[in-house]
Amino acid sequence: MKKLKITLVRSKYGRTPNQRENLKGLGLKKIGQIVIREDNPMIRGMINKVSHLVKVEEVNE
Repeated sequence: MKKLKITLVRSKYGRTPNQRENLKGLGLKKIGQIVIREDNPMIRGMINKVSHLVKVEEVNE
């Protein structure tokens, strides 16, 4: 199963409440924090909303 490595590269402060909630849903709190999530449409949609704040890499397991 494919997984996504998501890194927060820009601050969540000064962003809209919707973008902050998406980051919280992804589990990202601090700049430089990395989370691994399964690749599914729900996670992809959340990433699309905050694509300018995160870096995404695919990880094969």
